[in-house]
Amino acid sequence: MKSHTEELWFQTRKRYEFVDITEKLENALKASGVREGLLLCNAMHITASVFINDAESGLHADFLEWLEEMAPHEPVSAYRHNVGEDNADAHIKRQIFGREVVIAITEGKLHFGPWERVFYGEFDGMRRKRVLVKIIGE
Repeated sequence: MKSHTEELWFQTRKRYEFVDITEKLENALKASGVREGLLLCNAMHITASVFINDAESGLHADFLEWLEEMAPHEPVSAYRHNVGEDNADAHIKRQIFGREVVIAITEGKLHFGPWERVFYGEFDGMRRKRVLVKIIGE
C-alpha cells in the first residue's frame, strides 16, 4: 500500500471565505501515484472546515447568511468563549460545516457525484492556516 501526505496552506483576505481546493487535491492525488484508495482532507484549525458541495456563488452566499443567523459574530460579548478573543462564532460555524472529508479514489481519480467540489471553509480568517491531505491505497 502507498501513502502520501501533503499540507496545503491558506491565508484568506476575509474573515469568512470558501476556497475551492479540488484542483489542489487532484494534484496531490497525481503526485501520490495511488489509483485505488481513499483521500482524507481535514482542516487543522478549529475555526476552519473542509466540506463538499456545489461551486455556486449564490449557494455559498446563502451558506454564509445562514451561518451568521445561527451563530452571529456580533455581539462578541454574547459568547462565554470570547474573553480576550472574538471568534466563538467561528468555532460554532466549524462544528456545523465539519472538520474533514473522505473521498474514494477510483482509477486514479477522485470519485465524485455530479457537481461535487471540495472547499476549504474559513470562519476566522486573515491569518495563515493549514489543511492536511492524506492519501492511501494501491
